[in-house]
Parts: sequence; structure tokens; C-alpha cells
Amino acid sequence: MKVSTAKLLFKTVALALAFQGGAALASEKWNLATPYADAEFQTRNIRMFAEDIKKATNGELDIVVHSAGSLIPGPNIKRGVQAGQVQAGEIHISNLGSEDRIFEIDAVPFLISNYDDAMKLWRVSKPYIEARLKKQGIRVLYGVPWPFQGFFVKKDFNTLADVKGLKQRSYNTMTTKLATLMGTVPTTVQAGEIPQAFATGIIQMVNTSATTGVTSKAWEFSDRFIDANAWASKNVVFVNEEAFNKLPAATQKAVLDAAARAETRGWDMSKALNTDAPKTLVQNGMKIIQPSASLQKELRAIGNTMTDEWLAATGADGKALIDAYRK
Repeated sequence: MKVSTAKLLFKTVALALAFQGGAALASEKWNLATPYADAEFQTRNIRMFAEDIKKATNGELDIVVHSAGSLIPGPNIKRGVQAGQVQAGEIHISNLGSEDRIFEIDAVPFLISNYDDAMKLWRVSKPYIEARLKKQGIRVLYGVPWPFQGFFVKKDFNTLADVKGLKQRSYNTMTTKLATLMGTVPTTVQAGEIPQAFATGIIQMVNTSATTGVTSKAWEFSDRFIDANAWASKNVVFVNEEAFNKLPAATQKAVLDAAARAETRGWDMSKALNTDAPKTLVQNGMKIIQPSASLQKELRAIGNTMTDEWLAATGADGKALIDAYRK
């Protein structure tokens, strides 16, 4: 009797351990790397995305968000996801222009002028972006644009002659080209470095969104924002395809559903900030200035030049993409 009781106890413990082991195997922890600070709306949206997935899967997939480049430096995030060092990441998609100019489409200045245009451009360009990243083992989950870009300066800016020779912030090949065509001096500065770079004279002019102006407290180094409505380039959140494929079908669906919600929510957040951020700048003593007719004409001419150059560099795919957008 004692022997059978001992055997029963042993079986019970073994079953319990097996169950616990199965539960442990069913749960999954992912790391998601982003170069952006917690205060940025893109990061806040990612954290909500991760929380949505955790709730939808009852904790079976827990995505840990590592912000401000704390896990992987921004320029290395895409490579890190591709190599499987982390399961997911976020990048400014136009920063990949050095490997394929198609990725720069939403950074072509003055191609779009409102959020309806921006969404249309995303819909027609997304398949091209997805196809290129898929070949590298990366699945696109969603994309969200930053509010429209303008220029922070500390002097009158009515024509390009007013800023000729100023050191202007650049952060990828397109912004470097823009600065060159504007007659300014392109100077590489990341978003988090803007205040110090301006204060120390490394740059004298910044092209970015009013939202980043609020985050970086632009009123401490500038007194006006030229609301040029230049472009609304996107961040894209993506995942290692192999890691995604290993998830159960129900978990995969939860990820994709959460991504769709994050994209809708992110666009709404961007639109709201595009309206609210300039108001915050004004509340802190800054002037919001619409470009003069002369400046608009000059900037549009630069936009046309850069569009033509982008089309020449991207061949048949670029032409098909632009034709679909303009249709």
C-alpha cells in the first residue's frame, strides 16, 4: 500500500512538473529595440502595442520595449532584427536609403502636403518596402508618420538666400541632399542631440517636426518655426520573420491585429500632434511662420528636382510607385 501510494505521488509530481514545463515553453519573451525616447509619441504607441499583445495572448507573448537605443544603437537595429539578436525593432524607414532608394519615398520633400496624401503614399509604397525587407527575413508590422516637417531658425527666412551658408541638421541622404540644394551646409545631428548642437553652434538651422521641437524644447535655442509642410516621413515597426513564424497561429493573429490597431492609433496621434505641437511652441514664446510665396516656389523647385533624381535612381519600381500615387 505504501509502495503504490509512493508511485501515485511520484506520478502526480511528474505530471505537475510536465504541465509547468509545457506552460513555460508556451510563453515567449521578445525584445523590441527603438532609438526613440519614452517621451516620443512613437515610443508611447509601441508600448501600447506591446501591452495589447500581452493582454490578447494572456501573457503568452511578452514584448519588452527597449527605448532610446538602450539595447541596440539606432543605426544597428535593422541589422539586429535581421540577424535575430532581437525579435523586433523600429526605424525611420528613409534611413535605409543607402541600401535601396525605394525606402526614401516618404522623405522626398513636397511630394505630399496632407495626411490623406501621406496615407495614399503609404498604401502604394508599402508593398515595395515589404518585398525588400521580406527578402532579408524581416516582416513589416506597421508604419506611422511623424508630423509634417519644417525649419527651426533664429533669423528671417523668406528666401533661400536668407539661410545660405548656415549649418543645417541632416540625418540621412535625403536631408543631406535637401540642405545642399538649399545652399546650407548639411551637418549630421540626431534628434536627441539637437539642443546641445544648436547651443554650441554645431548647427544653426534644424529641419524637423514641431513635435520634435516640443520634445527638444526648441524655444531654448530658436525663436521661430517655418511651417513648410515639407514631408511626413515614417517610422516602421518590424519583426524577424523566423521568430514570427515560430509563434502559434493564434498568437500570430494577435500580433497582426495589435499592429493594425497601432497603425491606426499612431496616425491619429501624429495628426493630433501636428495640430497641438505648434500651439505649444507659441505658448513658449515662439513664432509660427508660413513660408513666403518666394520661399514656397524655391522649395517646390527643390522638391521637383529631388523627385526626378529619386525616380532616376529607382527605375521601373520607382516609376510604378509614383504613377500609382498620382493616379
